[in-house]
Amino acid sequence: MTRISAETRARNEQAIRAATERLLSGDVPPDGSTDLKTLARMAGVPRTGFYPKKNRDGTPRPGPYQHLAEEFDRRLETLHQAGAIPDPKAAQIERLKEANTALKKRLELREAELAELQEFKQLALSRITAQHLEIERLREQTTASPKVTTLPRRESTGVMGSCS
Repeated sequence: MTRISAETRARNEQAIRAATERLLSGDVPPDGSTDLKTLARMAGVPRTGFYPKKNRDGTPRPGPYQHLAEEFDRRLETLHQAGAIPDPKAAQIERLKEANTALKKRLELREAELAELQEFKQLALSRITAQHLEIERLREQTTASPKVTTLPRRESTGVMGSCS
């Protein structure tokens, strides 16, 4: 494993800080997102430098840029808590999730309304059928019973009285 010079390390840290500012301001490359992988790629450093290492004796030691990764994560979390999403793709995903939830609620309401209308339709049809059967029964009863007298119909002259 090769050691990097202090000058190279300082230059890399400066590149990481500049890339951090670009990412957190929303300047995310089309093929990336707001994460350490994209940060490393934008800064031109290996992303393994963001993670802890182990000494030869097995004891952990921080990676050369681990403090910058932690700072990046803290700032990103602060932005998320403030309601700002610097990654346009992540913001779009959040908007689509919210729209999807709203559409699901609307669909549930429409399905409930449709079920209610179908129930009402069935009730109305059964009542109409019952009324029709009652009318037929009464007609049969009137034609079969001699006690009911049918009144003659009057011819309508069109005029029902004076208009003055």
